[in-house]
Amino acid sequence: MPSYEDLKKWDFEYFWHPFTQMKEYMERDPVIVERGDGVFLYDVKGNKYIDGISSLWVNIHGHNREELNQAIGEQLSKIAHSTTLGISNVPAILLAKKLVEITPKRLRKVFFSDTGACAMEIGIKVAYHYWQNLGVKGKRKFLSVRNGYHGDTIGAMSVGGIDLFHSIYKPLLFENYLAPSPYCYRCELNANPATCGLLCLEKLDEIAKKHKDELCAIVCESAVQAAGGMIVLPQGYMKGLREIADRYGLLLVLDEVAVGFGRTGRMWGCEHENVEPDIMAIAKGLTGGYLPVAATLVTDEIYNAFLGDYTKTFYHGHTYTGNPLGCACALKNIELFERDKVLEALQSKIEHLTKRLEEFWELKHVGDIRQKGFLVGIELVKDRKTKEPFPYRERTGFKVIYKARERGVLIRPLGDVIVIMPPLVIDLENLDKLIDVIKWSIKEVTER
Repeated sequence: MPSYEDLKKWDFEYFWHPFTQMKEYMERDPVIVERGDGVFLYDVKGNKYIDGISSLWVNIHGHNREELNQAIGEQLSKIAHSTTLGISNVPAILLAKKLVEITPKRLRKVFFSDTGACAMEIGIKVAYHYWQNLGVKGKRKFLSVRNGYHGDTIGAMSVGGIDLFHSIYKPLLFENYLAPSPYCYRCELNANPATCGLLCLEKLDEIAKKHKDELCAIVCESAVQAAGGMIVLPQGYMKGLREIADRYGLLLVLDEVAVGFGRTGRMWGCEHENVEPDIMAIAKGLTGGYLPVAATLVTDEIYNAFLGDYTKTFYHGHTYTGNPLGCACALKNIELFERDKVLEALQSKIEHLTKRLEEFWELKHVGDIRQKGFLVGIELVKDRKTKEPFPYRERTGFKVIYKARERGVLIRPLGDVIVIMPPLVIDLENLDKLIDVIKWSIKEVTER
């Protein structure tokens, strides 16, 4: 293997990293991962780190899991890939059937892709195309929620609501209606969350009522606005979305990309309020963090609107749609969920995590702690009383994660929100170490 110095040189010279200011990245020695085992990552220098964000929210059962490796190997000995344009393959069929069995009952058809953004792009296009196939005129716009994030393709960005990510591309995006975010800690409506009666949802209702004749669908993340800062949707919000969609004859598109596959303590975020969407996007944990497979699920009613002559065909697809390797891995991932009773085992870990998070209130610059199951966001502020944030250019959140690396923890912030989202199989000993290191890192950066 090349030396660390050679890898570092080539990394800086050739590799443009996602969501990374490369000038800042090249100011320090990079962590170059060589292998993984369980909840740990090992770099080329032999350093060992807890994977504190599941390799960007995807890993479920740990790295280098024998059963997943074997499932991929067995499929590889048969075929790695064949197109699903006009033909099919065994793993894709079996996975589609299994997903229909484990997702909300109304969802009966599966369209495969390769990323969460693509899964959402498909959901957006299907919602738009559905009304066109029905011959309903004028329904060309969407209603989504500020602080929402659905990926970086054009359609997904158009229904997103994070200016930092999307404002530069605004001339490329289609027009979209945005409702206030249910960001209770920093309510844009200046309401009191304890007494407001979900005022943000009322505002969304008003927009839906006013524009119902031109709206295709309501689009929202399920349970948590993840990339927006781990903003947990208040109780009743998702149920309200379903009621509003039904009231005005709109489709409900839920984005389960980040929260699906057990992250919230339930298999699907929408299960917390027994909400069934018309369209649902899943990805990230679908293969246990191994291969890029995503899926968009729809109701029979929506699917049936695309049946008929060629003018109703959904002309969308990806080269690797229904990739056999990925689908075989996803099937084994779901099998491990069921065999190992992952969700049942997770509940005691969630309780333990909740108790440990109380300790963070001891830190002077922790403004808010948001948790939904195994998803956690700790918002750091300059002044807890006034909620004044740290200046953006101070990069406080990044200083914290760099400090955590010194003690063997890899995490990544969302601005000054420190994210904790380890693989679901992490044991209590390593969960405690993860919490201890993050707590120490925050204190080292903000209180010295």
